Amino acid sequence: MNDDATLAAIAARFRVQGEFIGAERYGTGHINETYLGRYRTKNGQRRYIHQRINDRIFSDILSLMSNVGRVTRHVRAKLEAADAGEIDRRVLSLVPTVVETSDGADVLRAQDGSWWRTYVFIDRARTYDTIQGPVQAYQASRAFGKFVASLADLPGERLHETIPAFHDTNKRLADLVITAERDAMNRAKDVGPEIEYCLRNAGLADSLSSLQRAGIARECVTHNDTKLNNVMIDDVTGEGVCVIDLDTVMPGIALFDFGDMVRTATMPVAEDERDISLVQASAEMFEALARGFIEGAGSLLASAEREHLVAAGKVMTFECGIRFLTDYLQGDRYFRTHRPKQNIDRARTQFALLESLSRQEERLCRAVADLALP
Repeated sequence: MNDDATLAAIAARFRVQGEFIGAERYGTGHINETYLGRYRTKNGQRRYIHQRINDRIFSDILSLMSNVGRVTRHVRAKLEAADAGEIDRRVLSLVPTVVETSDGADVLRAQDGSWWRTYVFIDRARTYDTIQGPVQAYQASRAFGKFVASLADLPGERLHETIPAFHDTNKRLADLVITAERDAMNRAKDVGPEIEYCLRNAGLADSLSSLQRAGIARECVTHNDTKLNNVMIDDVTGEGVCVIDLDTVMPGIALFDFGDMVRTATMPVAEDERDISLVQASAEMFEALARGFIEGAGSLLASAEREHLVAAGKVMTFECGIRFLTDYLQGDRYFRTHRPKQNIDRARTQFALLESLSRQEERLCRAVADLALP
């Protein structure tokens, strides 16, 4: 949907400042529809992010928005207490609706049943789909570490699970097996080697869950989707200034967040690269990620958890490959695609990255141990 009139009508129901000029699609996210709205004011243009929330993926929008509201307000309160500068650039700011309804003031349900929210646009910063170097990897990882640490004292009840069992790799693998057996889209014949690869590495699926059951990895509030393009990088300083895309913020373990960064930041090529011979995990990037996350998370990340940072990268890479493969078999229902077989190409790059991480595991573990020294 890109009808300016429709977007103008949606935007008019939020407390935005200025006269609507126009809007266009924004960003490269796979899940929600995001638009950059431009508004004319006496002091020049203002910009807002208008986002249609994918209610096919997220079945309980009100619980999701409750999480987002609680998290953003808590982070803002801590920044204010610390007398931090440029707070509006360091945490997402939800724009309330004109009239609060039974759905609350942070989210709008349009007449067609679609769900919308609006954020203040963060100026002088941007996201990157491909990491530009180890300094940027460090900055983004540090931002995610600080984000998780800032939520360690979130008051109130446990956050809602917006996608139950989101990082339950055992369940993801079981779902893949069921999906392949049903083969509703008649695609299993195209991906036999990939399915076999997942089954051959099934023992990896329980690695992080077993740490949580043993109490080595403690539950905390985590982002759960720490792609590097979910951190805004300051245009001038290069600092990771704001963590975005909070739909999957919910209970988890810090290793989920670190591991998910590994699979994106150490990848030297595009997520859907067809030539998997080019997929070689960057040890330099991994070391920058580990340094940033350990520094940002601080005492939240126990020394026992640090010992499993490499394993976290392997498991989350494996899990994402399973998810891409399952989605391909299901007809590309979850991840947005722009060409045929894009999801199977994405799965293959994840599995190639996992192999590369495994080959370098000893070196990467030594690097983490060095960083963890007093």
